Amino acid sequence: MLFYDSPNPAPNPRRVRIFAAEKGIDLPSQEVSIPQREQKAPEFVAKNPRGQTPILELDDGTIIAESVAIMRYLEALNPEPPLFGNAPLEIAEIEMWNRRVELILMLPVGAVWVHTHRFTAALPGRNTEWGEANRPRVEEAMRFFDSALDGREFLAGSAFSAADILLLTTVDFALFVGLEVPEDCASLRDWHARVSARPSASA
Repeated sequence: MLFYDSPNPAPNPRRVRIFAAEKGIDLPSQEVSIPQREQKAPEFVAKNPRGQTPILELDDGTIIAESVAIMRYLEALNPEPPLFGNAPLEIAEIEMWNRRVELILMLPVGAVWVHTHRFTAALPGRNTEWGEANRPRVEEAMRFFDSALDGREFLAGSAFSAADILLLTTVDFALFVGLEVPEDCASLRDWHARVSARPSASA
């Protein structure tokens, strides 16, 4: 298999790299430069019509796109340690928090990124007013996750999971965009320091 990767600050490929590192999986990879728009090249779009990284190409040419789908595939091949849970309640809780990270935090972070950041200035259809309107939504979302992490070591259940990976990569991308974690969000800040110290976080 071949993993089509993009380096930081791209958060979605990093999700898969951290996941693979936690599993001890050595993923052969090929870098796709987003600044050089290699993800929009015809040969890449032929593999993923959305023109986005990451994708995983299997030996028979099958393409798996979307970061969580790739993580699910790798989990099925390498079930230990279980990062999507084992028991029904664990699986449900991790899925619940994955959705919350993507819908509550990643969406407004993405809006600020696409519509206000200098690196995306050339993108068509930018709406600065909409981007700015999402800044308070990001802070509100961070406060939501701060409350959720009060008294907890990990976001979902008692062990590090895919939900922690999604939240870590999203918070780090928000920091890159210039969206800081509020000073009084002590639980979120403490959690971020803990998971950032894991060896996989440098993947």
